[in-house]
Amino acid sequence: MQENGFLIRPRGGLLGRRLRTTGRGNARRLGALARGPGHLRRPSTARAGDRTRARAVSTGVGAPARPPQPSTVVDPDPIRPRPGAPGRSERTRATRGTRRCDRCGGRPAGREGRLHAVPVQLERRTRLPPDPRSAGRARRMLQEALRELEVPDGSPDEGKGVDPDMADTAILLASELCENAVMHAGTEFEVALTVTDTALTVAVTDRGPGPLELHLAQPRQRYGRAASHGRGLALVQRLSTTWGTRHEADGRHVIWFSLARAEQPAATPAPPAPPDAERVWTTAEQARWLLHVPPGLVDRLEPAELVAELVRRLRELLDAESVSVEVDEGDGTGAKEITRDGSPDPGLSTGSEIISGVGPGPDRRVEVRLPTTAPLRGVLRVTHRAGGGADPERTRDLTELIAYRVAMAVESQWLRAVDQRRRSWMTYLAETSELLGQSLDVDLAVAVVPQVVVPRLGRWCAVHLVEPSGGLRLAALTHADEDALPELRAVLDPDGQPGPPSELRARLAEVVRDGSSAVRFAVPTDGIALPLRARGRALGTLLVGRPANRPHSPEDVVLAGDVARRAALAIHNAQSTGAHVAVSQALQQALLPRALPVVPGVEFAAEYLPASTGSDVGGDFYDVLTVDPSSWLVSIGDVCGKGARAAARTGLVRDVLRVLVRQDRSLPRAVERLNDVMIEAADPLQFCTLAAAMVSRNRRGGRGGLDVQLVLAGHVQPVLVRADGTAELIGTFGTAVGLVPTVRLTCTEHRVAPGDTLLVYTDGVTERRRGREQFGAERLLTVAARAAGRPAVQIVGAVRDAVERFSAEPLDDDVALLAVRAAP
Repeated sequence: MQENGFLIRPRGGLLGRRLRTTGRGNARRLGALARGPGHLRRPSTARAGDRTRARAVSTGVGAPARPPQPSTVVDPDPIRPRPGAPGRSERTRATRGTRRCDRCGGRPAGREGRLHAVPVQLERRTRLPPDPRSAGRARRMLQEALRELEVPDGSPDEGKGVDPDMADTAILLASELCENAVMHAGTEFEVALTVTDTALTVAVTDRGPGPLELHLAQPRQRYGRAASHGRGLALVQRLSTTWGTRHEADGRHVIWFSLARAEQPAATPAPPAPPDAERVWTTAEQARWLLHVPPGLVDRLEPAELVAELVRRLRELLDAESVSVEVDEGDGTGAKEITRDGSPDPGLSTGSEIISGVGPGPDRRVEVRLPTTAPLRGVLRVTHRAGGGADPERTRDLTELIAYRVAMAVESQWLRAVDQRRRSWMTYLAETSELLGQSLDVDLAVAVVPQVVVPRLGRWCAVHLVEPSGGLRLAALTHADEDALPELRAVLDPDGQPGPPSELRARLAEVVRDGSSAVRFAVPTDGIALPLRARGRALGTLLVGRPANRPHSPEDVVLAGDVARRAALAIHNAQSTGAHVAVSQALQQALLPRALPVVPGVEFAAEYLPASTGSDVGGDFYDVLTVDPSSWLVSIGDVCGKGARAAARTGLVRDVLRVLVRQDRSLPRAVERLNDVMIEAADPLQFCTLAAAMVSRNRRGGRGGLDVQLVLAGHVQPVLVRADGTAELIGTFGTAVGLVPTVRLTCTEHRVAPGDTLLVYTDGVTERRRGREQFGAERLLTVAARAAGRPAVQIVGAVRDAVERFSAEPLDDDVALLAVRAAP
């Protein structure tokens, strides 16, 4: 309490209110306050016990399970805001000297009524709104207040000011408390500063918890993002000398801390507690204390932590030297100790056998198997102290009793781990299928298989494929350690040196011949061999080396078999697609002439750019047929569609036109007969555009050059490139063949002078796109004119390069180019 600028503290406790006592009436009120139970409260033992239990629950596993002992709790708040204080007011009070309050008559008011005066050097308080900027305002208030206590160098009072480090600490902690009040309470709060000769105290008072504080007070999950609330109080606890909280009945909450300005005297040690008469627990009480865990605590504990708590209780109840739990999950790794309380057993083995015969003798050790389902096995082991005189029957009864609870927790944890592993395996298999199905190239599909196996299922992996001759070929190999690849390749490659050992060759032959399940081998290293079979046909073998520090578990073998089946299907699909592509490409090449005629005085050059290099056969074609030594049929066309039907119609057009021209039919008549043949096929969707030219030597007047008869059946106009650097489109459009029974055709005649070039092409040239823009005929004439006078091969190459450079996108239509040049 405060009297004339002095803070009055009761001896043996801290008074929670401050009063300004001036006059006899205030002295009487001070005495009433010291004596009255309604104003000066001392926390009861029950509340202290509640706080002890709260600490026990919050600590989790290590909390004591016995009833808490009474403890003395002192009112922690040296500064409590006075009710009815003016809002947003600041008061500063500075006094000198020390006075003793004698208005109480010097008589103690009850046990806590003896008061002594503490000089107050500085006091300041302010009320702030729940605004994010309020913390900054509070810091500025504290900085200005503490600056008033600074003492200049050389002053007689030097050394009595507030230490700068202490001031920084006080401002930091006050800022944390103010931010907590803004974030969690959401009400106006008051900041009070009091500086005495011995301590610097700051108190923050708010009006109650807000919705966010109530939400954060709920129990937190033990997984996910860690909560970051409550850091302010942890900081206060670590940096302050003393601190505390108090909750008033009117809804106010006070959090205060104090920093000692002088070294505190050592606390008088508390007298030892009188010895309690040891109470003997009944068997039922022991069992209940051993097994009972509060439901709220069980929900927050992981199974392993719950097992550790049960083991700790059993050891404490039996006063044993150690209690441990070992579990073997049946995966080939042997037994593992999952928890232990106490010192380890000397010489105890934890190998593949759960119960070993070494260590303490049977008279000191009790082992009880955990009642778990296969393949899970476990044991609960209790080791007594040497010469402890433990009761074996009681020990076994309690151990068997708790073994059921431990078994449930262990099996729950194991089932959870199994479920997580299975989920990860399902994700792994789905990703494997996606990777294997992304390519229809055989080499790439095979190369992916070892990459998805290592290191998930083994240290190394190899794929052997069956050759047409029946032998095996090493198609892919990888190892977790790249330095070991050369040595491993030498013993796995059938064509290498020294090659696979005889035992491994026999195993591989057995897998390919019988197509059985996984076969284990031990040379050159431990591993398993699995067949690669798809559609009832053996494709090869998959070899997987053992994982690091353990053999393959049954789960690993099943998973590797699943990967082998998926890999075999992907390899089979890639092989089938490769065979189909090879057939399509062979058919595509068969539709084009193997070679162009080599004739003195005439140059022929051609280029074909397919839009697809896969199984889709394009409908574009070109052909040069030697009719007689001085005449040639030059044809180029585009059949609608792609694939096998387009290829069949392309072969029909080319072969029928050849036959008709060889029968000495005129070019227009030959095209008309070709239209009749295509109409008889009754497939109007497979029409064809055609440009046919009969090229012959010019023998009139000995001027040299070539004469050309040109018929266009729905095809684009050819380009005649003059030697003087000009270019033009020639020919008259007609009807495409295969659309209507009667076609309209016009035969035009043209002269190709020496040095001139006739360039025919398909619409893939002019319709080449770059966004909405097309290559077009005008750009084609410009490119051809620039190449005028060059050989036919260079003119074709110039046009091809211009088409490819026009757009970075891949070709969307086949491109065919054919040039005929009269030698100069």
